[in-house]
Amino acid sequence: MRCKTTPFDTLNKYSGEFSGAFADLGTFLPLVLGLIALNHFSPQGIFTGFGLFALFTASYYRRPIPVQPMKVIAALVIAQGLTPGMLQASGIMMGVVLLLLAYSGAISWMAKQLSPAVSIGIQLAIGIQLIWMGGQMISDSWLIGLLAFLALLLSRYLPLPFLAMPLVLALGMIWQFTSDIAPSFAISAQNHWQLGWPTFNEWSSAAVLLVLPQLALTLTNAVIATSAMAKDKFPEDNSQFKDRFSPKRLATSSGWANLLLAPIGATAMCHGAGGLAVQHHFGARTWLAPVIFGASCLLIAAFWGEAIARLLSLIPLAVLGSLLAIAGTQLAWSKRFIDGKPFCIVVILSTAAICLLANTAAGLAAGVILEMGRRQWRIIADLTR
Repeated sequence: MRCKTTPFDTLNKYSGEFSGAFADLGTFLPLVLGLIALNHFSPQGIFTGFGLFALFTASYYRRPIPVQPMKVIAALVIAQGLTPGMLQASGIMMGVVLLLLAYSGAISWMAKQLSPAVSIGIQLAIGIQLIWMGGQMISDSWLIGLLAFLALLLSRYLPLPFLAMPLVLALGMIWQFTSDIAPSFAISAQNHWQLGWPTFNEWSSAAVLLVLPQLALTLTNAVIATSAMAKDKFPEDNSQFKDRFSPKRLATSSGWANLLLAPIGATAMCHGAGGLAVQHHFGARTWLAPVIFGASCLLIAAFWGEAIARLLSLIPLAVLGSLLAIAGTQLAWSKRFIDGKPFCIVVILSTAAICLLANTAAGLAAGVILEMGRRQWRIIADLTR
């Protein structure tokens, strides 16, 4: 007998889309607000870029595939005080590289070389890094950050889990507003559109300082790992739409978004396995989540001013850290830690360890070599029987 859908079920469903739409703010806001507050980049260009990319993603995938800043590029631009031209050049070059890899078939070939264990190892390493970054941000106000983290972590066991995200953000902003502590971000409402074109020196510097360090992380986390996670989260789509979440499609959407939107002031953008994990955790299941997020970004860009700048500056850094730590927790965990074979666990842990000790590219190479060694050993074992 078919159960009747109640108004509570409907409310829970659509509220989950709303909550999931903003679940990735722990990754999104620190980098975006850093570019705006510390580097004085155009908020209109950045939020317009995210808004358009998110709306396109909603139409293209029909699922809550996340839209994020490219972490390495954004972090290096903030830390080193690099120019808007270098950020623009890095986005355009990343777009060109992703499109070349997608249309040449190279990205599909690369994805086939990666076993699930290698992908999970990379996710584990990135998850640990996000948890570490989140912990550093939580240290800005331990009590507020830990309470926010526990509330978000345990929200899935509450009757109305979708209320956790907006409630934590609202309470954090109220606390910031009523306390004597200075806001974590000093955001100016005077920033304007920054339209231009990179100089030759900005192109060459961006290629070495930004694009090369970002490339390995984008190919693994934003393309290959996101593809694997999306297929796992939405298995019903695999039979109906075989290539909906293929690495080629993810590379193509990110490539075109960067190539077309970087010239108007957007930061370098991509998808991300961590964002997908945390959005799914908070209830996002359909295209509504990216539509809500994208429309919100476009509204912020259209009505940017003192009121919006002041409102965003009220979000405590510790609360953002709790969101980032939750995203890392969701990304790092895998069922393979429980039911995986011993060699699979070895590959996962080895890949993650080298990613953390060296970099993502080295971890990827180590994981692939281990998997190739296992395959060769099995072939030799079969021949000697």
